[in-house]
Amino acid sequence: MSENKFSKEAYWKKNLRLLGILLLIWFTVSFGFGILLVEPLNTIKIGGFKLGFWFAQQGSIYAFVLLIFVYVFRMNKLDKEFDVNEE
Repeated sequence: MSENKFSKEAYWKKNLRLLGILLLIWFTVSFGFGILLVEPLNTIKIGGFKLGFWFAQQGSIYAFVLLIFVYVFRMNKLDKEFDVNEE
């Protein structure tokens, strides 16, 4: 039983670590690039739009959707590693 408990604790530790990393990336992109660093990023233009404006309006949304796909991929891999996958 201690083996099973250790596996559950290791699984949740890795799961929470992954969540923490992804949330930190999301925070950095949305709050950091979209609000705090908007002025320096506005000096760069992509497609006629200021980069700071783009991050505030679109970039954080794209980053969030990308992070969802990364989370699904990594969690499927983690589930297989700990043999708790649904397949």
